Amino acid sequence: MKIHRFTFNPLQENTYIAWCEETLNCAIFDAGNYDYSEHEQIRAFIDKLNLTPTHLLGTHAHIDHIFGNWWIKQVYNIPYYLHKDDVVMIDRSETMASLWNLNYTTSPQPDFFLEGGQTIQVGNGELEVRFVPGHAPGHVIFVSHKDEWAVVGDTIFEGSIGRTDLPGGNHDLLLQKIKEEIFTLPDNFTLYPGHGIETTVENEKQNNPFF
Repeated sequence: MKIHRFTFNPLQENTYIAWCEETLNCAIFDAGNYDYSEHEQIRAFIDKLNLTPTHLLGTHAHIDHIFGNWWIKQVYNIPYYLHKDDVVMIDRSETMASLWNLNYTTSPQPDFFLEGGQTIQVGNGELEVRFVPGHAPGHVIFVSHKDEWAVVGDTIFEGSIGRTDLPGGNHDLLLQKIKEEIFTLPDNFTLYPGHGIETTVENEKQNNPFF
């Protein structure tokens, strides 16, 4: 599977599209597209490569990662996958939008719940779901073992980790789960975070100040 990053919305969130080169089926991760121009960036990319969206996958449901859920569902009518413990984040999103003076169209609820250890099939590609709470109670990551990468949301960034001072955060748990679920991946795996640039497992093991 190949993967492409967009950076969207006032909080500079990374939305990803990953696609199977054989079937051209694709998954959209953390739809943060915020306005018309950002919606059209996704549409143009999908149309240019002749992709067929089949999954909307959520690492977690903080507001900057779900701004575009309604648009993706409206335009592509694909199922939304999220861990059940993060539904509460969707429910709080209208309040968060008001506090931060952000435009927000209500996200749909998940069609299917994710669990650690399950496999998502996108065309001929496979994504392993790993449960990594701490930044958000239902945070998961998606690992493509064949392609040696993982979409890690807001668990870990280049040289940093996700905030744990938000509702549902747990600092010690996040550090523990990063060690158990991310640092157990091979060192060469690329990590695609929810903000900022990609990094590698090896780089974070050696240089991340939290470890």
